[in-house]
Amino acid sequence: MHPAPMRSRQTRRDAELGRFVRRRFGLRGTLALHRHAFGADLLRAPLNVMLAPVALILQLIAALLGKCGAKRLAARISGLRIFLASDMSARIHRDLSDLVAGLQAQGLGPDATPERIKETLRLHVEARNAVAEITTSLIVLVSGFILFQRATPGLISLAGPMAQMRAHGAAVRDFAMGETLGRAWYWAFPVELSPLYVVATGVVLALMGSIVTTFAGVIADPVQLLTGIHKRRLSRLMTRLDQQNDNAVPAPEHLLARLGDISETLAIVWRSWRN
Repeated sequence: MHPAPMRSRQTRRDAELGRFVRRRFGLRGTLALHRHAFGADLLRAPLNVMLAPVALILQLIAALLGKCGAKRLAARISGLRIFLASDMSARIHRDLSDLVAGLQAQGLGPDATPERIKETLRLHVEARNAVAEITTSLIVLVSGFILFQRATPGLISLAGPMAQMRAHGAAVRDFAMGETLGRAWYWAFPVELSPLYVVATGVVLALMGSIVTTFAGVIADPVQLLTGIHKRRLSRLMTRLDQQNDNAVPAPEHLLARLGDISETLAIVWRSWRN
């Protein structure tokens, strides 16, 4: 009878996955991991943030082609490497590869080709990076509520109010009759912003946001460890490898990471249509 051995194998695998996520994604583990982000990763981060929508669009195209039967083309598009490889992602990929190799040595690992394991682990690492973007979006959203009492689902919607606040503060400080009268004056006659000033503020916010995204895992990893998300995501990865599942549908983390961008784009289209 096979059910009991299968349950024992699954229990042992779950225990190994639990040990791995506690060691790698606990507070001490994630702090050690993020040491790899200092250096060239800080230069790659802004480019990877800009490339994220492109990666999502290609994943959606691959999923659509797969549904239409063009599985070979879908696999080629899904396998395209859009993001710049970061040192931190390379370390996570290496740790996951060691985990899978250790499981296979114990007879607990998935029966999949090395190429397929490598590709699946790459997609898993990219999903974790998307969670870092989600964390940054939540920070931006909370900042908008605290500073401006309004929803700012992304950096585009935060750039305008932030530029207004900076310009107002500078104008009040430079007012010839003092800051008190300056506040009264610019309350009655708000500072006029140039589009270039707003764009420049948006660029600065985007650069800051990319750095926050690089280190967002310091917050996101322990939270996902405590809530069991890291372990469940790894369990799903092992299941896909066990079942030889080549589904090209993008991970939900990528869709959630782009939710702020989508909502901002829809808001801009809505305002343009109304005007």
